Amino acid sequence: MIYLKGVAMGAADSVPGVSGGTIAFITGIYERLISAIATLDPRAARHLLRIHRTSGRQALVRRLLAMDVPFLIVLGSGVMTALVLVSRVMHAALNGARALTFAFFFGLIAASAVVLYENVSFGTIGRIGAAVAGFGLAFLVSGVTAGATQSHALPILFVTGAIMITAMILPGISGAFMLLLLGQYDHLTTVLKRFVDSLLGLVTGDASFGLVVDLGTTVVVVGIGAMVGLLSFARVIRWALANYRAATLTFLVSLMVGALRLPVEEVLDNTAAWGPTTTGLTVLAAGVGAGAVLVLDHYTGSLSY
Repeated sequence: MIYLKGVAMGAADSVPGVSGGTIAFITGIYERLISAIATLDPRAARHLLRIHRTSGRQALVRRLLAMDVPFLIVLGSGVMTALVLVSRVMHAALNGARALTFAFFFGLIAASAVVLYENVSFGTIGRIGAAVAGFGLAFLVSGVTAGATQSHALPILFVTGAIMITAMILPGISGAFMLLLLGQYDHLTTVLKRFVDSLLGLVTGDASFGLVVDLGTTVVVVGIGAMVGLLSFARVIRWALANYRAATLTFLVSLMVGALRLPVEEVLDNTAAWGPTTTGLTVLAAGVGAGAVLVLDHYTGSLSY
């Protein structure tokens, strides 16, 4: 059951707009997930030095159980399964109907911002500043990433992974949204699809080992970045939500509103000519995205993080 809940979380986090954290709450594991993340401690690795002894192995097992690592591994496996499957769908969608896919993303993000708007507060100068900062940052970054070729250097992908993972514990924001904002969503969905295909091709003899290593390096670097983010940035986010919840959520919602510039520009850049059919399909795609979020909110609106 934990694995299947991870699959649901991964599917949600694979598209911008729906939070995996929301799915975790719906399925009853949000509190356990946050607690497990909070107790992760890299110093537990010191027990590996005594793994050749029975006492060392027992100490390691006790520490891993105390940090709920088996739960995180099973949940993470489910998340990764969904990421692999959904990335193939999104790769095909972006290549086959890019404008409509970004219209769908627009609906997801816009509806998510509307749903979270009740958490927005402009009652203090600090919160107004947070709103301006969030909107301005996202508007500027999305303007740079829309229609442009971004760098996919390993250090940038490392930071991308660290930022992406924080969305898993944020109400309303998905990891895919962060990737989209940073201009890495298209690239990483393609890499993940090609990596899985190359692994299968290695077995059948249709792919080279060098290709697997090349693509696998990107996947590993993003994964390591995610682990670092889980141990560092995620704690900062938790602290901000605990101590400055209204300002933090105001910043996050404003970030989503500012980021709407990206899907709008992508739709405009990838639509050759506007007509009744094109306009109708674009509006329909955005409506489907918005409707999915609003339906989810209808059944989860009474839940409290």
